[in-house]
Amino acid sequence: MLQNGYGTFGVPTVDPHRHRTVLVHRYSYELFVGPIPRSLVIDHMCRVRHCVNPDHLRIVTRRINNLRNTVSHVALNPDKTHCPVGHPYDEENTYVSKRGYRQCRACHRAASHARYHGRKR
Repeated sequence: MLQNGYGTFGVPTVDPHRHRTVLVHRYSYELFVGPIPRSLVIDHMCRVRHCVNPDHLRIVTRRINNLRNTVSHVALNPDKTHCPVGHPYDEENTYVSKRGYRQCRACHRAASHARYHGRKR
């Protein structure tokens, strides 16, 4: 069975009427290579989600896996040199938000100004 492109199957549990759903690529890696630390994920170096070949799998951090993904925001955003409005992402116009996102100071100022004046009416 496929779930979001990843193969899955049921593994029996202690209760014979129940099973636990397992991602096949993780099962394959643990069976042929070894345990996967909790803080790491499996990266399909071949980019085929349903691949279970242990030679095509490696354990990496979630960030590294996302950076290798060609359609994720994490992979696409570091290459951007300007905000969506066109302000440069440079040292004086950029800050990192509490959530870890790069923000444009000029856009933030404009949005704060609009909110402030919108409430005064």
